[in-house]
Amino acid sequence: MRDFLPNHYERAFENWLIDNHIRYIKVDEHKKAVFGRSKIKSFDFLLYPPNGQIIIAEVKGRSFKGTSLAKLAGLECWVTTEDIEGLTNWQKVFGSNHQAVFIFAYKIENIDVDFDGNEAFYFEANRYVFFSIELDNYRRFMKSRSPKWKTVNLPAEQFKRCVVAINDFLLCPSRRSLSKGGNIKVESTG
Repeated sequence: MRDFLPNHYERAFENWLIDNHIRYIKVDEHKKAVFGRSKIKSFDFLLYPPNGQIIIAEVKGRSFKGTSLAKLAGLECWVTTEDIEGLTNWQKVFGSNHQAVFIFAYKIENIDVDFDGNEAFYFEANRYVFFSIELDNYRRFMKSRSPKWKTVNLPAEQFKRCVVAINDFLLCPSRRSLSKGGNIKVESTG
């Protein structure tokens, strides 16, 4: 178990990766790459899941204070415009064989929670659930949350359409793509 990362959400996610035998590279947040005259915000992990797609992952930690995940209500999914710009630029730098995603790590605050089939991950006496949203889907549906703080968000209905449980995203031998009309569909790769 690794526990030297400063962010408990990232530590929990890294330990989930280890437990599920997902190969990864942890990116040092204190080192930013410089391209031209602008700095690109660093991401958190490069992931190498069994399906062969390389994932550029930005982990966003949030608390979940609700009592049920059944309707995916109460799950905050805001990010900064810098997060969007950074992942967009990294996806361009790495190319089409890399996919940028947000990993939302939710720390469960209540004792009695209906997980609705979602797997809880236990780490350092806390429970977490992890969901992913592809950057392209996030960008397509995002709305301004706070111009002052430069944050964006997904409306609840779009969040429900785009979010994928981490087990389905990283452990399933399938890939998802956006179909016409904005609905997520699953395509077999085998």
